[in-house]
Amino acid sequence: MTPTTPATGPTPDDACLALTRTLRRRGTLVLCVFALVWAFAAASGTGSATDVVPLVTEAAAVLVTAGTVYLGYRRGAAPSPRVVSPPPNWARGVGIVNTVELVAVLAVIAASNASGHSSLIPVGVALVVGLHFFPLARLYDQRQYRWTAALLTAVAVVGLVLVAAGLSAEGVRGVVGLACAVVLWGTACHLAVRG
Repeated sequence: MTPTTPATGPTPDDACLALTRTLRRRGTLVLCVFALVWAFAAASGTGSATDVVPLVTEAAAVLVTAGTVYLGYRRGAAPSPRVVSPPPNWARGVGIVNTVELVAVLAVIAASNASGHSSLIPVGVALVVGLHFFPLARLYDQRQYRWTAALLTAVAVVGLVLVAAGLSAEGVRGVVGLACAVVLWGTACHLAVRG
């Protein structure tokens, strides 16, 4: 997809640039939506829906999400400094990875509820989400997704330690949810600004 000219090196063609821009924007939006979900889950662990802390957390989450999405979709954004080069059949691979992730998340929820350990749900979901970013890094040709995967997996480990230490289910949900939201917003900002 990238013809070479002797004087300037690789020059991306229009299809590569369009794919890079599309994946950059779509990635920013999807990461922001899931960060918002995690932030709302975290807020639900801080009190009832009408308490000040959850309301402020949710309002801040909406503002951070809107700002990050704006960064990804703004006019005049600098082109990505690197053009993506996904492997053949990358879209099919993404579909498979996301399907496995969904099934694993549902299994975590069912197993945690059935065993009476619902405090493990955010931990298990964070682990599944983190692990699914490892293959996505290659499939989307987004190296920063490896950091996302590693950080979300680390959040899951911290969450497991908190469960073992006896922290309440609400406390675990708050810590894990907010940490996952921050990781996803950070990745979304990186995509929006750096590509």
